[in-house]
Amino acid sequence: MKPDADVMLGGFAGTMLMDIAPQLGGEYTLGSVGIISMSMLMVAQEVDRAADVRYNENAQMRALFADAATLIDDKDLAARLAAAAKTKDESLRVRALDASNDALKKLFIELQGFVETSKAPWAPLLEEKLWAFLLESVEARRFAFPTLG
Repeated sequence: MKPDADVMLGGFAGTMLMDIAPQLGGEYTLGSVGIISMSMLMVAQEVDRAADVRYNENAQMRALFADAATLIDDKDLAARLAAAAKTKDESLRVRALDASNDALKKLFIELQGFVETSKAPWAPLLEEKLWAFLLESVEARRFAFPTLG
């Protein structure tokens, strides 16, 4: 049997919420089981999507950096953007993807600050692309919660 962590965690959470929680007395215990169960549902979703979200974010940031490097007039920042655009993820392990994601996001923040203060004609369109990336990123990391009835 190949255990699917997301399916297992979801099943455990469902059992805790629907079967165990109603049998418990005391608000503290019931609240703790509810919080643990909802956390398990969130972890189950994250287990399934974690690598995909980070891999795609990293690729999108690299593409944005490649475009931005050709536009901006700050030679140092442009060079760092071009170099970052050429990097690759060393592994699909979540911690490795997180390390790349963190480094890319630091540069993203610097780029966003530069673009938001620029008066160049290309700045509004690039700023729009940066905000679109951020909105996509938030949506990709959003958790879906079941309705309990």
